[in-house]
Amino acid sequence: MKTFPKPLTPGEERICLERCKEGDLDARNTLIERNMRLVAHVAKKYQNTDYEMEDLLSVGTIGLIKAVNTFHMDRGSRLATYAAKCIENEILMLLRASRKFSREVSLFEPIGVDKDGESVSLVDVIEMENREVLEDLILSQDIRELYEICEACLKDQEKTVIGMRYGLYGKQPKTQREIAELLGISRSYVSRIEKRALGKLRVEFEKKEK
Repeated sequence: MKTFPKPLTPGEERICLERCKEGDLDARNTLIERNMRLVAHVAKKYQNTDYEMEDLLSVGTIGLIKAVNTFHMDRGSRLATYAAKCIENEILMLLRASRKFSREVSLFEPIGVDKDGESVSLVDVIEMENREVLEDLILSQDIRELYEICEACLKDQEKTVIGMRYGLYGKQPKTQREIAELLGISRSYVSRIEKRALGKLRVEFEKKEK
């Protein structure tokens, strides 16, 4: 697995959080970059599922971005604690979405194993997603708003790639490699399109939060 930057010290994190709250994009990007190890740590719990690690990391990163965008220092919890929940929630939603398109799916069908080697079923995912208020809050985000933003700021190729990567527009989630083969382009080009599209979506979501 690739090497990620070292986490921020408590003091550095506090400074970045304060600057981020004031709208400093560099501080926010630093918080995201320096917490990528946390994404990798959470993703490793689900590495024995049907998804490649790069896919779990990509989806987990979305959870991290949401965490940084919505974290409040004055609520007493640590960013890492809050972010871990957001990261795991995104991965669990991916796992559940991958089963949504099956004609016959058992709630007790194994979909992978957890960090202790125990089997994880679909019913476990559903229970975990509804166990805490924090996760309920994340899940309550209006999907229609996401589609509206996609239509407003993404080009057709970007919408296609994002839709295929994350199961939007009725599509099944696919790896970058699968998308590259389907579209007849390189995997690195797919990655660039995905990053550019996510950047646009992030900017639009930030505008709505202000």
